[in-house]
Amino acid sequence: MSISFENRVSIVTGAGGGLGRAYALELAARGAKVVINDFGGSRDGSGGSSEAAEKVVTEIRAKGGQAIADGGNVTSFDDMQALVARTLAEFGRIDVLINNAGILRDKTFAKMSTEDFRAVVDVHLIGSANATKAVWEAMRAQGYGRILMTSSTSGVYGNFGQSNYGAAKAGLIGLMNVLHFEGARYGIKVNAVLPTAATRMTGDMMDEEMLRHLAPENVVPAALFLVGEDAPSRVALLAGAGTVARMAIVESEGVYLPAGKRTPEAVAEAFGTISSLDGSIETEAGLAHVDRIIANARTAEALAAEIRA
Repeated sequence: MSISFENRVSIVTGAGGGLGRAYALELAARGAKVVINDFGGSRDGSGGSSEAAEKVVTEIRAKGGQAIADGGNVTSFDDMQALVARTLAEFGRIDVLINNAGILRDKTFAKMSTEDFRAVVDVHLIGSANATKAVWEAMRAQGYGRILMTSSTSGVYGNFGQSNYGAAKAGLIGLMNVLHFEGARYGIKVNAVLPTAATRMTGDMMDEEMLRHLAPENVVPAALFLVGEDAPSRVALLAGAGTVARMAIVESEGVYLPAGKRTPEAVAEAFGTISSLDGSIETEAGLAHVDRIIANARTAEALAAEIRA
């Protein structure tokens, strides 16, 4: 099955280099009209220039593709609204949004200023929400949309010195989960990619062998699958160095504590069973978890009533 983006219009944020550029080039090669959004700031988010975005547009046009550049800042909802208005005026629709823009300000939590914490969350989490909110009505109206969040292993597993980045990236999984439900009736699918790649933000932390294995191009197949016409929804794929894996949030079966025995000591005594992921459960929605634990309580109460009878 060939995945084509003919007659599709894609917006990629942070597309002036690294992963965003790789996504944009492949989308264009597969027929998409691409909007290259990049604020042009440095790794920590300071500065700003449209030069990087313009270079990617030139690359795409040189190969016969269609692309325009945008220098809007994802932390500004006004900028994202302007980006959407311009895209609709130029191309008439918006089919794909890849939220890729990001910055790093790594420090231990003890040494991190609240300004550095907020700045990273603003770009990754609030920036993705801004761009998604800006395209949402257009996608709802046309009955089609593909949105990709960029999460990270730092968010779902943790990584030393990245409390701000990890918090933002974990938040994007939560945003994906909710928007999956809210977009379903309008043909909008929302997924996440967790890339491991050498980019402008991370390249100077890696040796030559790691740079070779972790080329941004190795993440592209997973990302484009997740924004294709036949994409799933509410799926998070880890991608890098040639490996693609699915990330899922699961819970243990748990232990029911009867009334009168719901104490910290009872939890401590049962903790080995509580924490065991043998027979783990992947819950479809928050309310499905509520349904399950209420069912456990009803079953236990019914059994107790039978014993008393």
